Amino acid sequence: MDTLIIIVGVLLIAFALWQTVQRFRGKAKNSCCGSAEAVTVKKVEDTDVSHYPHHYLLSIDGMMCSNCAKTVENTLNGMPGVWGRVNLGKKEADVLTKTPVESASFAEALQKKSYTLTGCKVLSEGVQ
Repeated sequence: MDTLIIIVGVLLIAFALWQTVQRFRGKAKNSCCGSAEAVTVKKVEDTDVSHYPHHYLLSIDGMMCSNCAKTVENTLNGMPGVWGRVNLGKKEADVLTKTPVESASFAEALQKKSYTLTGCKVLSEGVQ
């Protein structure tokens, strides 16, 4: 019995040391996304709100951490004519677009990053 306790103790210490080395090397998976690196938000070039007449509120499932929120924001901002800002606490994205966008387009873009669109509310449709 004492031998088993010693073996388990040695294994726990070895695992802790291995995790520490991985963390220093930048390879630790310490977020829910499995990434040790912080995701940076890609800025939208056109930040003139008047250029975005269409306004949506998206409900998004699957965001657990700030890296998730930044990934969702980058996904939305990568769509042509779309400017999204994510609220992780509410699991929502406030989205402005230059042209009308179908909810299926948002859902498809998010699904590629393993997030699920659970709601798409049109707040304003703009005047064309």
